Amino acid sequence: MSVERSGQQRGEIKSLCGGFGCVGLVYMFNLIVGTGALTMPKAFARAGWVVSLALITFLGFMSYMTTTFVIEVMAAANAQLRWKRREQEEVDNSDSTSEYSDDDEVTCRGRSEPETRPILSVQRSGQADHFDIVERVEMGQMASMFFNKVGVNMFYICIIVYLYGDLAIYAAAVPISLMEVACGNHSCSAGSVKYNDTDPCWGSVTRKDAYRVFLSVFTVLLGPFTFFNAQKTKYLQILTSLMRWIAFTMMIILALIRIGKDHGAGHPPVASLSGVPNLFGVCVYSFMCQHSLPSLVTPISNKKRVGSLVLFDYILILGFYVLLSFTAIFCFDSALLYDMYTLNFTDNCDVLDIPVLRYFLGLFPVFTISTNFPIIAVTLRNNWKTLFHRDGGTYPWVVDRVVFPLITLVPPIVVAFCTHNLESLVGITGAYAGTGIQYIVPAFLVFYARRHLEPVMGRDAVNKHRSPFRHSFWVWFVLLWAAFCLMFVTANIILTDTKK
Repeated sequence: MSVERSGQQRGEIKSLCGGFGCVGLVYMFNLIVGTGALTMPKAFARAGWVVSLALITFLGFMSYMTTTFVIEVMAAANAQLRWKRREQEEVDNSDSTSEYSDDDEVTCRGRSEPETRPILSVQRSGQADHFDIVERVEMGQMASMFFNKVGVNMFYICIIVYLYGDLAIYAAAVPISLMEVACGNHSCSAGSVKYNDTDPCWGSVTRKDAYRVFLSVFTVLLGPFTFFNAQKTKYLQILTSLMRWIAFTMMIILALIRIGKDHGAGHPPVASLSGVPNLFGVCVYSFMCQHSLPSLVTPISNKKRVGSLVLFDYILILGFYVLLSFTAIFCFDSALLYDMYTLNFTDNCDVLDIPVLRYFLGLFPVFTISTNFPIIAVTLRNNWKTLFHRDGGTYPWVVDRVVFPLITLVPPIVVAFCTHNLESLVGITGAYAGTGIQYIVPAFLVFYARRHLEPVMGRDAVNKHRSPFRHSFWVWFVLLWAAFCLMFVTANIILTDTKK
């Protein structure tokens, strides 16, 4: 779902992936299923179970389509890099022999541009398939290869906005969980009490004050990592992944048990269009993985069936999201569902009467999100540096070590201080920046990559990793869908504000 894991598996996957790359697909599953899944139940309850099921299925299909676009572009980028390298070798060889030859025509042929010579001629000479995905090419590099300068800048602006949203979501999620646990939200009130921000927490200290205290502590403890290069260890990854799956499995089983005993309190509507815009943003955010595909797919040793395994992964993830959300909306009263679903188990002893496990679920987001926050922050800081990259120069020390970290850290913390409505934060981030990264960027990348390589490919040269959605109709369909979604969400926000 989020970009924080875009680079952290690079070293680990390479040694684990083998065969048909099943371990790499497990990493993809873990990458997609993250914090966004915890905000999904409330969004499902507001939009209605039929509308939610239809929308999440369609958005899962759209995300899978653009994932195949990115994989195709990765292969095209590898082909482009190999061809450029081959051309440079020919130029170097020509330069080395030109001193001993008076034939200027030979030299000119040696310097011919790649756009004028078919790539297929080199493939037939016994070389490896140019479209093998061997070299990791990140999305920023792909954008630089196939977009003009304006397109590259727009890509980085989009990824930066998304990362800001990610940081704001994480900066709010941790203090919310700590506030709910610290403010006595383990009273076994059976989830029948809905707290307000103005309710007392410790004497005269309100819940909102407690939230801001925890946010301040969170900022002081984790903020300094933005000024350095944070790295997440392999063992910390394994620990957080294990905790995540224990928590998710526990919540699904507990909800199923309660529903099986006919104690379920949820009666969600069939459809409620007012909840659709937020559900859209949450679902887009929860299927986010396109920006991390180069780090996940490239190390897989055997990529012959990578397309089929990606499809299987998406079907599995869709089933998991539906199972988690449907058990939630039929187990708990829709009006009492929290933005962070784990909190529904902390104050309901009818569902979970073991204090240790209630605290575990209540604090679960604290452990997992806190370890990822520094990585997102460093990624955002580096993207800012790339956007303002100075050719042949370096930044002054103050700009490099102080200004960039501050513009990375301050805005999301300010947003988190102003609001802790996670559903809205996830919805807005997914609806705008998520739409750009998940739909618009992959569609334009595959369109320009195909057009860019067409002059240097023979008619028989086929990208073996090309998307099954190879017709240009699908590219325009994705772009039209993205435009419709952006207009729909924007119109809904404007109409909602007008009514207020």
